[in-house]
Parts: sequence; C-alpha cells; structure tokens
Amino acid sequence: MNEPIAIQNEIDITEKAINQVKRIKSENSIPDEYGLRVGVKGGGCSGLTYQLGFDGEQKEGDMVIEKDGIKLLVDGKSLFYLSGTILDFSDGLNGKGFVFNNPNAKKTCGCGESFGV
Repeated sequence: MNEPIAIQNEIDITEKAINQVKRIKSENSIPDEYGLRVGVKGGGCSGLTYQLGFDGEQKEGDMVIEKDGIKLLVDGKSLFYLSGTILDFSDGLNGKGFVFNNPNAKKTCGCGESFGV
C-alpha cells in the first residue's frame, strides 16, 4: 500500500464537521483507522454531485489530508474539483448535514447537493 500523501490546505474541514465525523464513527462503531472519503461524481441537476462515505482502504492515487485525528481520502479527479473547499457541518434551521463551501462551484442547485464548474 502507498504511504499517505499529506496535502496542506487543498481541502479543509471545520471543527464542527470534525466533531460530527467523530460522533458518527463512534455511534456506528466505525474503526478509528477508517477515513472519510470525499469525492464528486457526475450527476445531479447542476452536473456534479458530492459524495461522502467512510472507507478503510486508501486507493492508488488518493490524496490523504489529516486534521485533528480525522483522515480525508480524496481521489485525484475529485481533488481537481474540490481544491480550496471547506467541509462544514450545519445544524441550523435550513437543514442539518455536511456543507461543501466550494470556491470552484460556478452554479449550484437549490438543495446544495450538486454543482457545476
């Protein structure tokens, strides 16, 4: 297996999002060594959709970003679209969930789950 490559400031994660990831891992008995895979795929009303999920395996070409005990796994293609993004967590009146503050998104859909560049 390849050694993790730490990329600074490519994608950042807020303290609120870190705490939520830790809570989800704890409540669902997800092993500590699992990382949060962050990615994009084609689809959605704006062209691309965000993906989040836990993954125990680093794949070839993955970038690994570690912050406060949380490991983000990002494939190279997704990193192109997510560079500069801040992953946050919202629990306000407009809904509860992870929020991508992506400076590369030129258009987004009303639900915030898809974007275009």
